Order: sequence, then structure tokens, then C-alpha cells
Amino acid sequence: MDIVLVAGLWLDGSAWDEVVPELEALGHHAIPLTLPGQGDGSADATLEEQVAAVVAAVESADGAPLVVGHSAACTLAWLAADRRPDRLGAVALVGGFPSSEGEAYADFFPTTDGRMPFPGWAPFEGPDSADLDDATSAAIEQAAIPVPEGVTKATVHYAEERRYAVPVVLVCPEFTPEQAKEWIESGDVPEMAKAEHVDYVDIDSGHWPMFTKPAELARLLAAACS
Repeated sequence: MDIVLVAGLWLDGSAWDEVVPELEALGHHAIPLTLPGQGDGSADATLEEQVAAVVAAVESADGAPLVVGHSAACTLAWLAADRRPDRLGAVALVGGFPSSEGEAYADFFPTTDGRMPFPGWAPFEGPDSADLDDATSAAIEQAAIPVPEGVTKATVHYAEERRYAVPVVLVCPEFTPEQAKEWIESGDVPEMAKAEHVDYVDIDSGHWPMFTKPAELARLLAAACS
């Protein structure tokens, strides 16, 4: 199966470099995306342009692909399901949940000159970053790409109720499947509360398993294709 890989804020397609060969070894075709304004060489981009890039990857894939969203990009993966519910095989959400209708995409940190730079590691102390060694955390920070305001502050809109029929696999890194279920059942994640098919899988990692547990993450994603 084709697997479209969409990393979260500040990351480009190279974030999946260690996951891609693992997926290929398991018989899948990995498609890591570098999003507009987030590593493609352009200074600015909009959320709509990023959604269009994910949709284009879906449309060019063979068959019905698995679309993987990491962190904030869980919303991008879910927006792809909203735009092309009949083309997706499933959605995998790694370390995050889709934003709700009418919310800002990812207005989490201050912006400078119209872009949101990586804020350093202080906001991610604890379970998010506990499994990152010094070399890995330094490499991530050095490679981090400021994200345009046209992405982070954009309002999320959905249109197609059929997105709720797309199967979802929630990959739970710094939180447990039990916590994820509790958040969804309590109404904190309205989009997932309405999803018809949600499976939960655990991975013993922090927020960035593509760097710390690439082989295990690949196995979980491959299993989501079956």
C-alpha cells in the first residue's frame, strides 16, 4: 500500500528518513511530504496550500493510501479525509488529534516576521521529549523550519460528513490509549468522537517516534494497512 507521511510543525519530509526504508522493507511504498512553506523553499504558504499538497499526494497514490499525520499535521491528514473520503484507505494519527471546526490550525507559539519559529525545548519538557538524546534534540532544533502564519493561524473548516467513515488508527506515543479514549469520550476531541472506526495502538516513545522508534513506528503503520 502507498503510505503518505506528513510530519508536524517545523519538520519537512526528511523527518521520515529512518521510517521510509523500514516501510519499504515491509512491502509498502512510502511518500514523505515536504509541505509548502515548511521546507519547499518558499517563504510563505497557507493552510489551504498545505492541504492541497496532501490531497495531491493522495490522488497520485496507487489505490487507496494510508495518510499519516504527525502532531499538528493530524489535522492535515483529517482534512485530506474530508476532501477525498472515497480515496483514502485509512488515516493514522501519530501523537495528536484533528482540530475542531472553526479552531485555529496551530496557533501555539509567538510569531516573528509572520512565521512561528521553533520555541526551544522548554515547552516540551517531560514525556514529549524524555526519549530524545542530546544529539537528536539538537539536530531537530537545528533543522526546524519556522511555519508561516498563513498556516498556523488559519481557521480549520470541514465540509464532508463522509470523513467520519474513513478508518482511523490513533498511534499513542507520549500518552496512552486509555488517556486518548478518555479525552475522546469526554468530548475534548469532537472529530474523533464522531469517527465510526477508531483503533488505538501504543508506542513506547515521546512525541517524535519517527526519530526515536522508527522501526517500531513503521511496523505499526504497516499493520494499519491490513
